Amino acid sequence: MSNVDLAEMRRQIRSMTFERGTPDEIALWRDDLAEARANLVIEGLAPTADDDDLFAMMLDEGVPPRLMPTLILQLYQQGSRS
Repeated sequence: MSNVDLAEMRRQIRSMTFERGTPDEIALWRDDLAEARANLVIEGLAPTADDDDLFAMMLDEGVPPRLMPTLILQLYQQGSRS
């Protein structure tokens, strides 16, 4: 993901309505994400720093992992129409 405007994405995510995770859920999701990232590295598919920053920001905002792909797609589709 090149040239990701995280501040703008964060602003948009904050304006969305969805059930955000609790602090305990977010802690578990962070652990799961770290494990998934480690597996990708082992497979030679290491995420970029932009990818890591994007997913960290989404967790900071309480986005459940099951919603991340949908929100990312929405945000990129909105950006392509601007």
